[in-house]
Formats: sequence, structure tokens, C-alpha cells
Amino acid sequence: MGIHQKFVEKAEKLVPDLHKTIVWPQSVIEVVVDEEAFQGWRTQPAGAVTDKLAQSFGKGESFILDFGDHQVGYVSLTIKSEGSPQDAPLGLKLIFGEMPCEVAELFDSYEGWLSKSWLQEETVYIDVLPAVLKLPRRYCFRYLKVEVIDTSRKYTVSFADIRCTAVTSADVSKVKPLPAELPEDLAAIDRISIKTLQDCMQTVFEDGPKRDRRLWIGDLRLQALANYYTFGHYDLVKRCLYLFGGMTLEDGTVGACVFEKPHPIVDDTRLYDYALFFVATLYDYYETSKDREALVELWPVALEQIRIGLSRLDASGLVRDDDTWWCFTDWHPKLNKQASAQAVLLYSLTRGHALAEVLGEEQEAAFIADQMNRVRRASLTHLWDSEKNFFVSGPDKQISWASQVWMVLAGVLNETENAQLMDRLFEQPPEIGMTTPYMHHHLIEALFESGRTEKAVEQMRAYWGEMVKDGADCFWEIYNPNDKKLSPYGSNLINSYCHAWSCTPTYFIRKYLLPGEAAKEDDGRSA
Repeated sequence: MGIHQKFVEKAEKLVPDLHKTIVWPQSVIEVVVDEEAFQGWRTQPAGAVTDKLAQSFGKGESFILDFGDHQVGYVSLTIKSEGSPQDAPLGLKLIFGEMPCEVAELFDSYEGWLSKSWLQEETVYIDVLPAVLKLPRRYCFRYLKVEVIDTSRKYTVSFADIRCTAVTSADVSKVKPLPAELPEDLAAIDRISIKTLQDCMQTVFEDGPKRDRRLWIGDLRLQALANYYTFGHYDLVKRCLYLFGGMTLEDGTVGACVFEKPHPIVDDTRLYDYALFFVATLYDYYETSKDREALVELWPVALEQIRIGLSRLDASGLVRDDDTWWCFTDWHPKLNKQASAQAVLLYSLTRGHALAEVLGEEQEAAFIADQMNRVRRASLTHLWDSEKNFFVSGPDKQISWASQVWMVLAGVLNETENAQLMDRLFEQPPEIGMTTPYMHHHLIEALFESGRTEKAVEQMRAYWGEMVKDGADCFWEIYNPNDKKLSPYGSNLINSYCHAWSCTPTYFIRKYLLPGEAAKEDDGRSA
């Protein structure tokens, strides 16, 4: 691992204060089977909180509280014994759920390939009552199931003052209200997008506050874009950039993700596209903040990602597609990623060239310009199928949504040709589709950038709008309207239902749909 200690120290000085809000449960609910509901479960009212907490509970009894909205924070509750003196420890299980499935389905049934320890439950034994139980771990939830494992035959327990101290580094007062004439469904999508971003903004931009609870650069790039148009927390973006720049892998590659604790450390996950996105994220940050000092310091790291990315090109100027790399792009199991990786390289080269010109680095700007031409020529010569009028990818000449979208974003074709390609994509949809909000973000951005605003809004409604209809109070890590239990991990119980890469509809709405970008904070930048 390459350590740039100065950068890490700068990042640590930018650790933000967290805003804290006390939140109480709003109602008591039951979760019932409903084949028509999202993932087969729906909630229904089961009484008032005050009435439920006036009762006492014995072995095997439980109740579920609804906090009314998604929360990220620390839970505490007061517990008292009722009846005879407490003659045995209280056994208590607390189960936290972002979605109804998590408090309805037994965690013992989980067989996914991610660690079961991500499932949010806490089992405690309390020897002496009354007691105030303050859970030390941070939880991410809307629903809390309280289950009494055991008391004794002589006593029961009652509960009071169940609360969550919600935490975020986002300052909600910075978000400008939308104009009243914006359609109600888009306003709802905007609100839920902002809530998603808010709950992912902790001491870094986390990818998901339930799981994985760390900084991934692919998520950071999209979170930063949404943040510029809402909370304007520039210092948090800066902190994240310095963490990535301060801890690279052995060969200088920016790692895909970073851990904060017990001390800052880069993970050993290496993704071709994510490393290049350091360049794009730095470009976006400078374009919005005009923080030249950070640009000057971090430019060598960005330039190194460009050189490393270019080193993967073969003699024809194409990204080599073999078993020696990993490029993310999307979760689709059959997606060939050569074309999208080629486009990401060009996308990042374009932004790197702009930064080199800002810095007056003439030699480097000329070098990058030459490489841009090389990559573009190779894309048109080897990946464009003039008979099918689509870009192809890999040895089997696969045609996918991702390849077309990324080639549009990279600007391989001109503006008119891009618009025609996007039209053709919907007229002749490829079999290899999209599985994540992350990839849908890029589809919608490509539509906006191609002048297809109406189609972009239609697709935003068809995807994020359907999540709203399915009960989302934050937007999810993965969503397929045709397979609502889809999980890349083998179980929807482990899915993240507040996920960073899903927060960008607020960016689209506030950048492309509001006159004059009226909602953008020009004067709310952190020092």
C-alpha cells in the first residue's frame, strides 16, 4: 500500500460533526403476508405506541414498532420488571429492519454468501432491572421488533422511552425547496433521494449505512453530484478524495473502497472503472468548488490513474478483456464489460485533459489528448458495428444497454448520433439489460445529455417512481420491477435498502429540470 501521510492527515482534519436528532416510534404494526405487496409482505396498524408500552410482556411475546421513516442511529430503551422481584435474567432480542421482510422472515433461514453478521439483530441478557439499555452499535432501520426471549414464571417486563438518536453529517437546512409547480410524483422522488443521501452521509459518504458502511469510490462519485445540488457539503467530498489519494495500492492504483476504523486503510479490492473514477470525481469537485489547492495536490494521483488505465490497452487501442481484471459497471451476470470499460477510460481521459489544461500542464494535456484520440478511434474501428448500429463488446460481440450508455457518456459519437443511438436503444432493446440503480443513473444521464429530456423523465418515473409505489422511504441498492426479491448476494434479507448510488434523481431534477439550476447552492460551500 502506498501511503501519502500528508493527504491522510488532511482527510482526518476534515472529519465532520454529526447532526443528532431524537426520533420516537410513531406506531405499532404487524407484518402480514401479501403476495401483491413488495417482496410478499405488507404492514398494517396494530395499535398506538402508548397503549402497547402500557402493557407488560413475558416469554415469547413480541411487538414491532414503526419509526415512521428510515433512521440511522443509536437506540436506547428503558426496561422495568413487573410482578414479583426479578429472579432470573431477562433475555431480549431486538431485530432491526429497513424493510418489512427483515422483521418478518427468520434470519436463521439466511443462506446468502455475504456474512450473516450484517443482519441487524441484537441479543442481550440483563441481570438487574430497571435498566436503561443503550445499544453501542449504530443501526439502520425503520422497523424495530422487540422480542422477549425469556423472563421467569414470576415476572414480566415493560418498556418505556424507546428512542433513536439519528445521526448524519448532512445539514438539511441547506436544501432549497422545489418550486410548487413541480409534479407531485417528482417531488416525492426528490424527497426520497435526498433522504437516501442524508442517511448515507456520515463521517464519509457511506455506500450503505446498513451494509457495507464504508467509502466506495463508485458511490462517492454519484453522491458528490447529488450533494452539490442539495446539502453542499464540499468538505466531506474533499475528505473522501484525500482518503483515496492518501492510500493507494502497491502499484499506485486507487483502491475501490476505504475503511475508516480502527484507522484509515484502503481495501485490497481493485476495480478498473472505479480507479478511473477518481479522475472524474476530482474533476466534478473542482468544477463545483474551484478548490485549486486540492486540485494541485491530488492531480498526480489522478494522472497516475490515467496512466494505469492506459496500460491495459492492447496494440489496437482496446482495453484487454481477459481473466486478469475486474471492472464493475453493473451486477448483470452475463454482461461483458470491455466496451463500457473502454468508454469509462475515454470519459475519464476527457476530464483529466480538462484538469491538465486548468493547471497549465501543457505536456500532460497534449499526452492525454493523443490518448483520447487513440481510444476514440479504437472504439469506432473495433467496437462499432455499422450493420447493427450498436457498439459491441468482447469476443462474442455482445450488445448490451451498458455498452451503449457508456459510449454515449464518453462522447465517442457526436451529439446527433448519440441521440439517435439512445432512440435506437429503446426501439431495439438489447437482451443484456440493467440490474442496478447505479446503471440506471447512467442511462438517465445519457438521455439528458443527448437531449432526450422527456424520455429521461419517463425512465426516472418508471424506475425510481416504481420504487416509491413499492413503499420505498429510501432508495435501494438493487431493484428489478420484474423480480422484486432479486439479490446479487443470494438473499434479499441482506440487500441494502438505503444505498448511495440510488440517490441521484435529486441531481437530475435539480440540474436538468429546474430553470437556471435555481436550486443549486452557490454560496453554501464549506470552507
